[in-house]
Amino acid sequence: MTLHLQSVWQSLLGFVFYYPLFMSYLWMIGALLFFLRFERHQPHYTQPSRMPDSPPVSILIPCYNEGDNAEETLAHALALDYPEFEVIAINDGSKDNTAEVLERMAANNPRLRVVHLAQNQGKAMALQAGSILARYEILIGIDGDALLDKYAAHWLVRHFVDDPHVAAVTGNPRIRNRSTLLGRVQVGEFSSIVGMIKRAQKSFGRIFTVSGVIVAFRKTAVHQVGYWSSDMLTEDIDITWKLQRAGWTVNFEPHALVWILMPETIRGLWKQRLRWAMGGAQVLLRNLDVFIRLRQHYMWPLLAEMVASVFWSYLMLTLTLLWLLGLLLPKGLLPVIGSPLIPQGSGIILGTTCLLQFALSKWLDSRYDQGLGRNYYWMIWYPFVFWIISIASTVVAYPKVLLRRDGKRARWVSPDRGIRPGGRV
Repeated sequence: MTLHLQSVWQSLLGFVFYYPLFMSYLWMIGALLFFLRFERHQPHYTQPSRMPDSPPVSILIPCYNEGDNAEETLAHALALDYPEFEVIAINDGSKDNTAEVLERMAANNPRLRVVHLAQNQGKAMALQAGSILARYEILIGIDGDALLDKYAAHWLVRHFVDDPHVAAVTGNPRIRNRSTLLGRVQVGEFSSIVGMIKRAQKSFGRIFTVSGVIVAFRKTAVHQVGYWSSDMLTEDIDITWKLQRAGWTVNFEPHALVWILMPETIRGLWKQRLRWAMGGAQVLLRNLDVFIRLRQHYMWPLLAEMVASVFWSYLMLTLTLLWLLGLLLPKGLLPVIGSPLIPQGSGIILGTTCLLQFALSKWLDSRYDQGLGRNYYWMIWYPFVFWIISIASTVVAYPKVLLRRDGKRARWVSPDRGIRPGGRV
């Protein structure tokens, strides 16, 4: 019996170690394939070539308590280098001075329209309100604290012009607050994890999610799938799955940049990652029927990877607790094995793979974001901080989602926007 338990223990430890190792190399291979196919012959970040007949676009900016950020965000959106566009700011029942800031700017900018919702309805409903009022077919959505690059629309729109089956194009968010360790680590994370995964997923099939902070939609497609779901905590993941399950294509455009603020406190980071994990759990549970839909077999790899990731998180927690328990109990009651956090004899492989992934990702995104190399050193902290938060948020998220009331509206919660002058968060 002891030998059997020892074998099971070793097998589970092998999955805990080899699963992220396998996925890391899969992401690197997929990202390289994407680069060779789509990026290699394109210029570094520069002014894009103009299309002869660029279709007009509507920029949607949902705002909730964005009085400190709205003016800067709108100023960048209104400075877009594009022939014809409009900006629609949706004030979703803000409790601060957001409404005053928006109205003051609208008075001096004919391209800007402001929509006020009497009560906070959530980002999904704010986007739906903006899209219904939008004059144009191509919608570009950004967050109320994001700074849109002036050439982003050109890079996004060309996908819709080239392929009528494209329903959404996700851009390349870059972090602008880099004053703390958490900020610097997240700069590397968005390259080595977020950007690399999107490249790999597009190379191998379907994209798990667009980035809600910078994404363009074809309004016809969004209308066809019933718009954004008001009860989903992460409306960007949900709409991505709805569009792809309906047969539409979702693309990734690394040249389409937006500069964003990210949490720089552990508390703020935890709240953000827990919301992301709960949103992912909602999408997984809502789309489990994909496994029995033969016509949607192209979504099976994404769903299988989600299931494997959840299993890995719970297994990592379970094995870690058993290992700690084994240190306390008399010898012989549990199999003697090394820590699942640092498997024996494999630490150097895992560390080398992490450094290789970080280096490759920084090289890929250095075309669009200068100075990424300066953050390479800080990425050694990534496994210690973000793996723990990722595992914990996943473990906590699923019980919370299962206990969450069906149909409950997902409303705004003002996030941590990083350390600001004067020590404010």
